[in-house]
Amino acid sequence: MKPYRDLSKAIHREGYVFIVSFAAVTFLFWSFSPSLGAISLILTIWCAFFFRNPDRLTPIGDNLVVSPADGIIQNITKAAPPSELGLGDEHMIRVSIFLNIFDVHVNRIPTSGKILVLHYNPGKFFNASLDKASQYNERQSVLMETNSGEKIAFVQIAGLIARRIVCDLEEGNEVKAGERYGIIRFGSRMDIYLPPDTSICVGKGTTCIGGETVIADFKAKKNSEHKFETR
Repeated sequence: MKPYRDLSKAIHREGYVFIVSFAAVTFLFWSFSPSLGAISLILTIWCAFFFRNPDRLTPIGDNLVVSPADGIIQNITKAAPPSELGLGDEHMIRVSIFLNIFDVHVNRIPTSGKILVLHYNPGKFFNASLDKASQYNERQSVLMETNSGEKIAFVQIAGLIARRIVCDLEEGNEVKAGERYGIIRFGSRMDIYLPPDTSICVGKGTTCIGGETVIADFKAKKNSEHKFETR
């Protein structure tokens, strides 16, 4: 995957309208009150920071699963995947990544393969750090078959203040690990569901870098010491 060279893509396209709007408000406020203008300028800078779209160096290997998002591993449990993906009720390993408002919110493909199913599910907007967010919040679910023959799922989940999930994928797409595929505005969560015998390379509390941090390895021997909760 070639890194972006165009500086205009340093900001995700979803951010342009917000940045321009914040900048316009800053100009207006500054003409009336420098203090309000300064506060608005700080918010404008934060807005540009939120929508940043950095290049990443993705590890190579069809057996590797990289983090689909920046953030902190909130939980690693065994749970049934989203019913809309048709994977049945058998529990898989679910790795949940919480994104705060300062994390990069551009989402990335976790491993190379083919997109099988896409499903958008409208829902509520509970705090994304709550476990029930996986089931009840607005979400965009993706089922894919990896180049190594595994079926995995990854899910964009809207949070308390998030009000838009963007997914640029289409069913049948051939994708590569680390490729950008969407964004969630603003605080949010990503869940990734892996086969129950997958070796997990991270733990609860690990800080992940989307497209770079290896969270699982299909070929490595499963760590028998890793403890899971069952949901």
